[in-house]
Amino acid sequence: MMTVIEDPDHVGSFLNVSELKIPFSDTVKYCILAVSVILLLVALCILAWQIFRCFSHSYSTYTQDSMNSDLLYLEEKPSTEKYYSAPGMKVENQSTQSHRLSRCLSQTWFSSSETSMSDVNFEEQKTNKKVLGSLRFSVFFDRLESRLVICVLQAEGLSDSGEATSMQPFVKVRLMKAGLEGTGKRSLKKERGEESPSTLWAVLQEWDTRIVKGSDKALFGDEFSFILQETKNILHHLKLRMEVRDFDKFSRQTLLGEVNIPLKHLDISFPLVLQEDLQAPQKDLVGEVLLSLKFLPTSQRLEVGLLKIRTAFPNICSYAALYAKISVQCNQSKLKPQKTSAVVRSAVTVFNEVLIFLLPDFAVDQCKILVSVYETCTDAKSSRSLIGHLCVGKDRNLEDEHWTLMVRSIRQPIAKWHALLI
Repeated sequence: MMTVIEDPDHVGSFLNVSELKIPFSDTVKYCILAVSVILLLVALCILAWQIFRCFSHSYSTYTQDSMNSDLLYLEEKPSTEKYYSAPGMKVENQSTQSHRLSRCLSQTWFSSSETSMSDVNFEEQKTNKKVLGSLRFSVFFDRLESRLVICVLQAEGLSDSGEATSMQPFVKVRLMKAGLEGTGKRSLKKERGEESPSTLWAVLQEWDTRIVKGSDKALFGDEFSFILQETKNILHHLKLRMEVRDFDKFSRQTLLGEVNIPLKHLDISFPLVLQEDLQAPQKDLVGEVLLSLKFLPTSQRLEVGLLKIRTAFPNICSYAALYAKISVQCNQSKLKPQKTSAVVRSAVTVFNEVLIFLLPDFAVDQCKILVSVYETCTDAKSSRSLIGHLCVGKDRNLEDEHWTLMVRSIRQPIAKWHALLI
């Protein structure tokens, strides 16, 4: 017979645990219970919302799939009754099948193509629709030293008061010289419906002022000078083009407005201070490009030939060279750009190079060709400078003549002059 001896210490500890109570009042206990119930209700609401979203998404997917299948096989019976070669085998016309597929893809195709053609922009900056503000500057020509001095003083009233703190304005100054007249091959005024030729301009020098942060009344005070080689009637062929831009480190610069001042209308024998309102940006004709286009539909290959570039030669750098960067954009996909070799610049620079692009499975009407021409100096390691842009393609509003001739003349190269603008 075994005798169980109980330890009085353990018995006392069990009694203490049983008699242990939470030292909270009833109000605190009810508050904790209420918070727990509220959290439970929130969790149940979230679960119900997720279940509702899951069922609604599956229903919409099923509806879309059923609609597409109905569109695919809407005309299947009348179109396939004529094509039977053996029991259990059906021969269907390929054109009928492509027509049914196009009906399913027409809505998404045209919406995506419309947005892609509107997004094509071969410029380096965006332009505001509403032009605000004015620019104050001074111009002086020192005849003894044949030196033209330009001082950018202030830009004010660039935006509304609510947007002033986020602006970082600066001014890009271009000194341009009038060159040859357009020969009629491809001039800017002919594109606008005018008969008179347009003047070719050459950029002699360009400068950038410092960036003023967080103000629409920017004080610059930057001074630039340029020594003119010819002094006789040289001012009659010069003009100043000053563009006020909003600097953005992570995206394209916004063009706020510009000021164009021909120097032949000014008496700048002494420092002349002017304040001009900003105007809407306009393009200047800086050259003409002879392009050759050929399309091979079987291999989906587009051959872009850069034959000649005609510019107003400024005779500043004897080692100046030109090269072009050509890219093709189809729908919303942009192909890898290609560069031509650098050729020594002259009045008419001859390239005779052909670049080949393999197009994706898109209609050729949804493509555009973007050409950018740059200038570099071969005798020194200097940064490139942009000469101008051009764009060849077809969209819903404007049909380019060269592109139409290329589509009609398949497998045949078509050459045509295009305006080079900046």
